[in-house]
Amino acid sequence: MFLRRMKRRKLPYEAFKPDFFLTDNQSLSEFGFNATVLHIPGHTKGSIGILTDDGDLFAGDTFTNRKKPDGAMYIENEIELKNSVERLKKLNIKTIYPGHGKPFESRSFI
Repeated sequence: MFLRRMKRRKLPYEAFKPDFFLTDNQSLSEFGFNATVLHIPGHTKGSIGILTDDGDLFAGDTFTNRKKPDGAMYIENEIELKNSVERLKKLNIKTIYPGHGKPFESRSFI
């Protein structure tokens, strides 16, 4: 519902040209970061996570931890979010750093 309201608003923004594009499973080692990009849609179509070689997942708004670990507060596509979480369950993730709230151990949620 929230995302639908945002889409109806016509907020002004400045167009920009990205310096580069990230792709699913892209290594970030060329940027000096031992991590991989994960496409994890559901919250939004372009949601990504960054998974470090140490098992830390920077998950953006795919997860939240305000009172307890939970999934996205606003969901654009429930099926894609479910598939993204299923994908994450198969990976060696130790700690999740959500877009909102404190980090939490992955086993407490996924």
